[in-house]
Amino acid sequence: MKTPMKPLWAVAGMGLMTAAMLAGTGPARAADMTPSPPAAAATDPLATARARIAEKKWPAAIDELKRVNATGSADWNNLMGYSLRKGKTPDLAGAGQFYETALRIDPKHRGALEYSGELFLMTGDLPKAEQRLATLEKVCAMKCEEYGDLKQAVARFKAAGNRYVAEP
Repeated sequence: MKTPMKPLWAVAGMGLMTAAMLAGTGPARAADMTPSPPAAAATDPLATARARIAEKKWPAAIDELKRVNATGSADWNNLMGYSLRKGKTPDLAGAGQFYETALRIDPKHRGALEYSGELFLMTGDLPKAEQRLATLEKVCAMKCEEYGDLKQAVARFKAAGNRYVAEP
C-alpha cells in the first residue's frame, strides 16, 4: 500500500516548528518556570505561583501553592520543593519530600530530577546526584536544559572539593 504524500505546506510547517524548537528563544529558564501562552496562563492554576517563583518571592510562592493545593500534581510538588529549597531559610528535608512525591507521580519529571539532584549536592550526596543526572540523560531524547544544568552543578561541586556551589 502506498503511503499518501503530505502537502508541501505541512512538511514546510513541520520544518519550521522543528527549527524553532532546536533554536530556542530567549534566555534559559529554570524548569517549570517558562511562562505559558496567554490563553494557557489563564487556565494554569500554578501560573501565579510560577510568577512568585520567577520573582524569587519564596514565601508568597509557598502561600500560593498551599492555596492551590494540587498535591496530586508532579508540577505542584516540584514547585513546592523548589520554593522550600530556595527560601531564605531553606527547608531541605521538606523540599526532598516534595521532590520524591513529584517523582512518584511522574518518574520522568525533568524539573524534579534536576532539582532533587541539586538538593543531593547541597547535602553532600554526590552519588545520588549523579544517579539523577544519569536518569535525566536517559529521559532527555536530546540533551535537555535540566540535564545541562545538573551536569554543571555536579562539575562545580567536584571542582570545589566536593562542596556545593550555588549557580553563579
